[in-house]
Amino acid sequence: MNPETIQPFDWQRLLWSDNMPPLFLAEVLLRCVVTYLLILATLRITGRRQVKQLSLFELSIILALGSAAGDAMFYPDVPLLHVLAVFVVIVGLYWLFNHLTERFPRFSDWLEGQPACLIEDGVIQIEALHQQNLTHKELFGELRQLQVEHLGQVRKLYFEATGEISVFFYPPDEPVRPGLPIWPEQLAQARPQPAQAGAHACTQCGHVAELKTGQVHACPRCRGQQWLPAGTNPRVA
Repeated sequence: MNPETIQPFDWQRLLWSDNMPPLFLAEVLLRCVVTYLLILATLRITGRRQVKQLSLFELSIILALGSAAGDAMFYPDVPLLHVLAVFVVIVGLYWLFNHLTERFPRFSDWLEGQPACLIEDGVIQIEALHQQNLTHKELFGELRQLQVEHLGQVRKLYFEATGEISVFFYPPDEPVRPGLPIWPEQLAQARPQPAQAGAHACTQCGHVAELKTGQVHACPRCRGQQWLPAGTNPRVA
């Protein structure tokens, strides 16, 4: 369409196309029904998964099927048999990749990734955190939803291949370990020089050390220079 001939707010152009006969609207309705049924059938075949539990491969399937289904719903030059072929190939790949991941663990690790330990004994594994493209803010936000006040309450934290986190806590009968407080208002009070001597936690990695006042301290583990008094409260689930 020539831009010079476009009339703004032309309702006939907005609601209908001069290149399509009126009966094409009925074809659009048919295309929507067929492609929607194909999507339901594909999801039924691939199994029930929550969105957060999808692997990278399953998410790529959804994106591919969404594009194929959306185009077929209203583009007149997209034959339904072509769309059906796309769905058949995608489902076939899904079955094939599932079979390969069951037989070859290395292929599964390459396709879906491996769980990564991000916290061990209350200390953040900085390199692993960066490899997962996560920030401290995102990590602390996930922990706060589990009623975690400081990292001393966390024994291990794994970032799963599905994007979820698995957290393991110390037994409740063990003494509480000091750790980095993760409340936002507490993190905002971090400073390089402790106001008083005692156990302090590095805000970068969570390492706890006994610090003295009047000195700037660098974390021996990550070289961070921001500290907070270590939290010692027990976790209340």
